[in-house]
Amino acid sequence: MLLTDFLPTTKKECQLRGWDQLDVIIFSGDAYVDHPAFAAAVIGRIIEAAGYKVGIVPQPDWHGDYRDFKKLGRPRLFFAVSPGNMDSMVNRYTANRRMRHDDAYSPDSRHDMRPDYPSIVYTKILKQLFPDVPVVLGGIEASLRRFVHYDYWQDKLMKPILCLSGADFLLYGMGEKNTIALCHKLESGKTINEIGDIPQTSFLRREEDIPGGIKDDDIVLHPYEECLRNKKAHAENFRHIEEECNRMHGQRMLQKVGNIYVVQNPMFPPLTSQELDASFDLPYTRLPHPKYKGKTIPAYEMIKFSINMHRGCFGGCAFCTISAHQGKFVVCRSKESIIKEAKKIIAMPDFKGYISDLGGPSANMYGMHGRNLNACEHCKRPSCINPQICPNLITDHSKLLDIYHAVDALPGVKKSFIGSGVRYDLILHKSKDEKSNEAAMQYARELITKHVSGRLKVAPEHTSDRVLKFMRKPSFSLFYEFKRLFDKINREAGLNQQIIPYFISSHPACHEEDMAELAVLTKDLNFHLEQVQDFTPTPMTVSTTAFYTGYDPYTLEPVFCAKTPREKLAQRMFFFWYKPEERTSIEHELKRIGRPDLIKKLYDGAPFRGRVRYDAKAVGSSPRYKSKDENPRKRHNEENRKDGKRKSFNPNFRYKHK
Repeated sequence: MLLTDFLPTTKKECQLRGWDQLDVIIFSGDAYVDHPAFAAAVIGRIIEAAGYKVGIVPQPDWHGDYRDFKKLGRPRLFFAVSPGNMDSMVNRYTANRRMRHDDAYSPDSRHDMRPDYPSIVYTKILKQLFPDVPVVLGGIEASLRRFVHYDYWQDKLMKPILCLSGADFLLYGMGEKNTIALCHKLESGKTINEIGDIPQTSFLRREEDIPGGIKDDDIVLHPYEECLRNKKAHAENFRHIEEECNRMHGQRMLQKVGNIYVVQNPMFPPLTSQELDASFDLPYTRLPHPKYKGKTIPAYEMIKFSINMHRGCFGGCAFCTISAHQGKFVVCRSKESIIKEAKKIIAMPDFKGYISDLGGPSANMYGMHGRNLNACEHCKRPSCINPQICPNLITDHSKLLDIYHAVDALPGVKKSFIGSGVRYDLILHKSKDEKSNEAAMQYARELITKHVSGRLKVAPEHTSDRVLKFMRKPSFSLFYEFKRLFDKINREAGLNQQIIPYFISSHPACHEEDMAELAVLTKDLNFHLEQVQDFTPTPMTVSTTAFYTGYDPYTLEPVFCAKTPREKLAQRMFFFWYKPEERTSIEHELKRIGRPDLIKKLYDGAPFRGRVRYDAKAVGSSPRYKSKDENPRKRHNEENRKDGKRKSFNPNFRYKHK
């Protein structure tokens, strides 16, 4: 592999290509992995394919003399800034606001390779060094923070990220189309302040400078100052924001902050399969940049033998940010494109025959869409499957099975696993089309017998139907139905596999009593509860809006939220009912809330056959380490113990950890 096979990261690499000046320079909070699962690589390759010269500065040092920000010089068109694949604050902090000791997107998991809010930090440095060069924000941090938003880590309502950073322009969502449109506009001679008509973009304007003025069909949100005074105004705003995220043909949205407006243009229509294929078929090396030789990037190790088959998710879970960034309409890669990628994986020298994941945001949404596309074009429901599965939705698993069969038939593939979350409500749905029902049962059998490595991950999230309703998740009774099917298939196949359920505590609408009942139900099921966590409020979700405001943004009815450390601990401890040291506290709490009847159900003398491992990370935030020796958290803790200090935490916090 030649150095010129990668996008340049240094002046020397530019010279090897014969380039004196770049058109676009990307600053990313992640290490540079030239792979279609890494945002900076995708955008870089998209820009390159459009005929522009592009370079990447991964994880620049934001201290000292800022040499990393100067090393590629001044771009001809603009600087592009992204935090990386994750929101930086989710990446760096736990639900309890404690700093993580590892970063899966950094070499050797180093936790100190990016700042808090890199979109803001990087932009301010670039504006200081190159005040006349446009800075454009993109990526998940820009998408989630493009309007006034609640920031859990600072515990306050924040202005849009364009106001906080000083950036000139913002590209939200997946950036293939809007990035190239911006390049073309600037190439044509327009200045950044003259551009106001590109879909899926956001920018700041004074009222008199808003393109076309404020129109009758514009959605004008409550201003920042009003939201500060009235939390219900912020809740009302969110309903409009979410609905527009999930429309095929949306409306322009405006929000006033001080004497200036944030203007957001509607999204582009979803990509076609051909357009998505083109993005995945670009000449990625599928490797970390050679600068990381001898170092391990855990996020890459987790996905290097996996295949992402689609984009978007129509689940609409209240705590999830996928639709805010990718939209609800599922766009699928073609079978040919998927097979092409599988062959590239097979050709990798360290491939052992096992594809780790054939998935997407939800593993079994591939090939699903509305029967009547005209109805979809006018729909603004945030979910196609909640509270009921839309009768217009095709829930046929046949196309997905065809992909599985084709990949498994390739020479060199011993087995393909499904590591992405599976929607069991789609599997169990009774369609009017009997062939779809038969395909769903066939999918369940093949999934459980051929594509699970002994453990199938599913996400019931809770056991209380009232909490699940707010989460936009199906009733727990459906989980029981799926477990019966799972057990039946296991018995028939002579297998002894497990279901690994995901659960969340302290979610809006969840009370201590709900967590106590969850503990009883999961004990009765003898689950090996390995994925349990506190709710982490992230910008741009229904759940976070309810957490901050105390209101359901759709009904404006009050919603209970556990907010204080004591309230959150009181809920979380029910995950650990089996620990002797927790029994007294749990019994006291059950008596306090008037549920002493649950004490006997939890402590009836029957031995507990499961085990619980609490996960402080947001689910899916980073891969687990396979051995203790590989875990940088252990090394970090040992280093801290040497000098007697614990290194922490967010400088925005008023308190310090002892």
